[in-house]
Amino acid sequence: MSTSDQDTSKLWGGRFSEATDAFVQRFTASVTFDQRMAEEDIRGSLAHADMLCAVGVLSEEECAEIHRGLEQVRAEIAAGEFPWSVELEDVHMNIESRLTQLIGSTGKKLHTGRSRNDQVATDIRLWLRGAIDRIASELTRLQRGMIGLATENSDTIMPGFTHLQSAQPVTFGHHLLAWNEMLERDYGRLMDCRARMNQCPLGSAALAGTTYPIDRAMTAAALAFTRPTANSLDSVSDRDFAIEFCSFAALLMTHLSRMSEELVLWTSAQFQFVELPDRFCTGSSIMPQKKNPDVPELVRGKTGRVNGHLVSLLTLMKSQPLAYNKDNQEDKEPLFDAADTVLDCLRAFADMVPAIRPRKAEMREAARRGFATATDLADYLVVRKGLPFRDAHEVVGKAVAHGVESGLDLSEMSLETLQRFHPEISDDVFEMLTLEGSVAARNHLGGTAPEQVRTEAEAALSHLQLRDSAQP
Repeated sequence: MSTSDQDTSKLWGGRFSEATDAFVQRFTASVTFDQRMAEEDIRGSLAHADMLCAVGVLSEEECAEIHRGLEQVRAEIAAGEFPWSVELEDVHMNIESRLTQLIGSTGKKLHTGRSRNDQVATDIRLWLRGAIDRIASELTRLQRGMIGLATENSDTIMPGFTHLQSAQPVTFGHHLLAWNEMLERDYGRLMDCRARMNQCPLGSAALAGTTYPIDRAMTAAALAFTRPTANSLDSVSDRDFAIEFCSFAALLMTHLSRMSEELVLWTSAQFQFVELPDRFCTGSSIMPQKKNPDVPELVRGKTGRVNGHLVSLLTLMKSQPLAYNKDNQEDKEPLFDAADTVLDCLRAFADMVPAIRPRKAEMREAARRGFATATDLADYLVVRKGLPFRDAHEVVGKAVAHGVESGLDLSEMSLETLQRFHPEISDDVFEMLTLEGSVAARNHLGGTAPEQVRTEAEAALSHLQLRDSAQP
């Protein structure tokens, strides 16, 4: 491929004697996707210019010129009028080139004391910090709606499952608060990631720092970082924060996927536990009766996409020597897409979950089936009649076998029938065999009793209020 007609004037082109091949130019450019960091790039440049002025590298007039030019660049980008160019490779060089067009040679002084290596490391942290804050807000909104639904259904009885087999009765509110516990751990991981990444690489330059009398603490403070990064080599080559974010994202999506799976099951004709509003579902092109839970299904499917981004970033970094390498250009697309996907899924869930309508009668009937109070009968024999648990387990097993054969639940058997399995069973057993009695008996911290569910939900809401007040 001929390169004779290529423009050889690059911002870094002094070393080169021929133009970049046209295909290579497109292949190595990142501006088509990293231009979404334009606002962060401008913020970083403004802070850098102010610092250079404060230490005497730029005059006040030059700093004011740079501010004026960057504000015009910002306005052009916002209006969709900015002349993005693949030939200028990335967001940084596009903005710097346009700045120089607008204000002349003063624009060329902006890059003093920095490199694209520390510039992009700063931009991507700024961008991700903003994404984390938006995700944290949606995660909190989802938790708030989930806790509210749990409070409304603190005494709505449903079957609890192990191995997807009916195990013991629980309340729907208790189940929803289990979901909330997953999300609470996710929120903690997200905030841990934010705290660790909130250090400013700007001033590390290419890899070794700079000879200019820069003030890194000043730029870190101006950009709301907690402090500057400690080592220039690590500063420009570290992408742990992106991997850690994607690790958070993969685990959050795994939790949302588990919730989605339950919603898909519960909305089916075989369960009929809940109903989703029509706006979160679609129909079939051929079967007019269908109401498909598309939002949960799609969230479940997008989990694989986010998991893939985590693997992509781990693989990207696994054998890179220090310091910066061009490989790191490949960090942005998986990171951007992971953040976008998580935010969209949280928004969908935060809108959908509070609108879930439980079908209480169907839930209760399902809990009644499957001998869900068998463990309660065993506990009764242990606590009130003094049997060893293994003996009580055998007694109840025989009673269940009779129930399977006769088609009767334990609560439907007569006292005489139950006494066939153990003669000391008395009338008080029936208060233990009702669904309401079963859930009410588990009235301890973390238990499914309605009183505990209401207490836990109240505490969870109070925690969210404290968390909101402490937001960075």
